[in-house]
Amino acid sequence: MELKLTRPICFFDLETTGTDVAKDRIVEISILKVYPNGNKESKTWLVNPEMPIPEHSTAIHGITDEKVADEPTFKQLSREIYNMIKDSDLAGYNSNRFDIPLLAEEMLRAEVDFEMKNRLAVDVQTIFHMMEKRTLEAAYKFYCDKSLDNAHSAEADTTATYEVLKSQLDRYEELQNDIKFLSEFTTRKQTADFAGYITYNEEGVEIFSFGKHKGRLVEEVLEKEPGYFGWLLNADFPLYTKKVLTGIKLRKLNNKLL
Repeated sequence: MELKLTRPICFFDLETTGTDVAKDRIVEISILKVYPNGNKESKTWLVNPEMPIPEHSTAIHGITDEKVADEPTFKQLSREIYNMIKDSDLAGYNSNRFDIPLLAEEMLRAEVDFEMKNRLAVDVQTIFHMMEKRTLEAAYKFYCDKSLDNAHSAEADTTATYEVLKSQLDRYEELQNDIKFLSEFTTRKQTADFAGYITYNEEGVEIFSFGKHKGRLVEEVLEKEPGYFGWLLNADFPLYTKKVLTGIKLRKLNNKLL
């Protein structure tokens, strides 16, 4: 079953220095862009992370410091990558919890104003775990009856993820071949930021999900405790979380001026 698309969708996968969204960096990114007419284009980049790659990470993806020493940094690649995905929805494997948040951090560090507000996200891992509870290699074998060679290379994982989603649509009648439906199906919990520090209450208003102000309105806390906002901006939170907090504070200020 081919995907029914109203706009392009970019399947992508990252290989990284680690799993900390705020601190770790991309060492490889592969994107497979699928167009509504069925055309496809793909691109893979090795990336100099500007930090040492830990041995345990190299053991997973095989990318060493030497291999990326002469490759461009993410900042140098950011505009090319952004231009490829800017008109597209996004899809990946565990992408809602890791790949998209980390990509957003890298974009913001490169001073590219990355947003998800006007695009949808489909996490193929979530569909798989909700239906079968397996890993990507097992998913590829289960759905496509193929062995995943070169697992943990970004290009192989990206292509496998695309093929798995198409096979999932063939297998499960309850899955609609519609990116909006698949995005909603794979979204575990609505959050204002990727990391989940800011969620929504029943009225759809932003609240803190952690710390001493857990459950309280973000607007209210930032207004009554301006020092807390300063602490948040200087603390070790993801850049995208800080961007969301700043947007909420500016929105409150603008409402006062109206």
